[in-house]
Amino acid sequence: MNKINELFKNRGDRKLLSLYFCAGCPTLDGTGDVIKAMERHGIAMVEVGMPFSDPLADGPVIQSAGTVALRNGMTLRKLFSQLKAIKDEVSIPLVIMGYLNPVMHYGIENYFKSCVESGVSGTIIPDLPFEDYINVVKPIADKYDIRVIMMITPETSEDRIRFIDDHTDGFIYMVSSAAITGAQQSFNDAKIAYFNRINAMNLRNPRMIGFGISNKQTLEAAQANAAGAIIGSKFVTLLNETNDPDKALDELQEALEK
Repeated sequence: MNKINELFKNRGDRKLLSLYFCAGCPTLDGTGDVIKAMERHGIAMVEVGMPFSDPLADGPVIQSAGTVALRNGMTLRKLFSQLKAIKDEVSIPLVIMGYLNPVMHYGIENYFKSCVESGVSGTIIPDLPFEDYINVVKPIADKYDIRVIMMITPETSEDRIRFIDDHTDGFIYMVSSAAITGAQQSFNDAKIAYFNRINAMNLRNPRMIGFGISNKQTLEAAQANAAGAIIGSKFVTLLNETNDPDKALDELQEALEK
């Protein structure tokens, strides 16, 4: 069974926490160390960012991390090599998150084949048109048993959400707002109403809420309205400040208790 499906099937009442970081930042060769530290600290799933020069959905923290990673020499080929090196040491699901252009240059079939060879269970490609997903990408992803995770936002129509739910597997990435990534102190009434609206749809796929989670209040709001939460910018900031994944994870835990 795909590790993502296995995670959600066996989680019981546990609320999951997934973390994002950008491969190649702060150091080119630190990818494996960051992932292994996350597993030691009980993180349920890891989103490994694939740096790109034009990251449309990312806020300044993750954009800056991507710039550092590219300057450090991170490439998709190098990332797959780093993930393959730790494949037998990591048991939690890995999801590569990045943009379509590098995937197209790498070759779609080669990309999913490399995912399998590197122990990757899923991918998130925010700028992948849904029609291209259905007609081109999904058949290849299914061949290699890799989950392609789709995002929804407060602006996504109910018809599109149900279509996504019917044609994807693993989980749905529920973006807390239509804005770019970045930490927030709280979720306003409009976001809570959005969470309630999606809850009432009784979707088939589990959901993970991301964007803006950085403290106890936002974490608990996300976990109360989904299977779990995804944290990106807050952890990326701490990792850059400490240059030590274990210390960054300790400081993240402290921040999430406030």
